[in-house]
Amino acid sequence: MNGQVILITGTSRGIGKQLAGYYLEKGYMVAGCSRNDSPIVHENYLHLTFDLNDEAAATGLVRKILNHFGRFDILINNAGIASMNHLMLTPTETVSKVIHTNFIVPFILIREAAKVMSRNKNGRIINFTTVAAAMNLEGEAAYAASKAALESLTRIAGYELGPLGITVNAIGPSPIDTALIRTVEAEKIEKIINTQAIKRKTFIEDITNVIDFFISPSSSFITGQIIYLGGIS
Repeated sequence: MNGQVILITGTSRGIGKQLAGYYLEKGYMVAGCSRNDSPIVHENYLHLTFDLNDEAAATGLVRKILNHFGRFDILINNAGIASMNHLMLTPTETVSKVIHTNFIVPFILIREAAKVMSRNKNGRIINFTTVAAAMNLEGEAAYAASKAALESLTRIAGYELGPLGITVNAIGPSPIDTALIRTVEAEKIEKIINTQAIKRKTFIEDITNVIDFFISPSSSFITGQIIYLGGIS
């Protein structure tokens, strides 16, 4: 698998940063992007600093990576934002921002990545969803709705891109120690964990295990699937 090119969005911190480091160690060429600079320094790492909410920038991202590395194989839509408010207290502007970041940006990147991947009849796309969508968590209406839309996109894209040799799947972590949950009450996190079959937080190794499965050459028959971690009921 060495030499394949992965684009991971949101690599300045958190899960994205850890994923970038993991796949660089495995010999992949990694392109990352975020609004902020990345602390990652590696000869096989390319970082592009810009706001993905800029549609022109998002549309041109895949082309820049292709020009730099000469190929494009895997897209991991990791970047996302959350809104932890009662729906009656959530401004329309917030809803629009969450939907744009969590759904429209991945839609654009999937569309542009597929144009390149289809030339070689091969490609892997992984989207990040959340157990909040499956659990219909109160206080997370905009966030859960945006991820539910992304899950629907994952399934439909799996059908539309399957004939082109491109698989599209999604992973839904349970709570993991990142900036995304730092403002969430400990009681709420504990409540979520207690609904799981395996009662603990997600570790980065749990995530890389599923992604490795999705991007494996042996998984060419796996598409349109959503895997939630922890076993939710």
